[in-house]
Amino acid sequence: MKAPIFELPYLDKQNQSYNLKDVLGKKVILLTFWVSWCPDCARDLPKKEQFYKTSHNDDLEMVTINVTDREHGEDEALKYQDQFLTQPVLKDRGREVFDLYEGASLPTTIVINREGEIIGRFGDKAEFVEIIHAISGELSK
Repeated sequence: MKAPIFELPYLDKQNQSYNLKDVLGKKVILLTFWVSWCPDCARDLPKKEQFYKTSHNDDLEMVTINVTDREHGEDEALKYQDQFLTQPVLKDRGREVFDLYEGASLPTTIVINREGEIIGRFGDKAEFVEIIHAISGELSK
């Protein structure tokens, strides 16, 4: 399945947005949908953050998307980002992009290859090593 194109504002940057089509076809993309109160997100995001800080791979784009329709408030998402995340954080319009990507649970992780196809969809019970395996397989091509 081709990855749906979206443009979303950054959670912490006024009047700035991220457009997927700017990187589609150039990089392997890892999208993670999350909310601040979610215990599974609290287990998943620190592992991805550590990977983000240490991977230094120009062929990989890592972006997180806060599902605002399921969040307790924008302040909670901002607090979480300030405390735990340095990777880009986008703000979904309700659950619009989450639904476009057929998200069912939080966190939901999507891996998109350089051809713009979704090659991995991981729910809340996925092991981090499965996600890394999917990314590594694409980066080695």
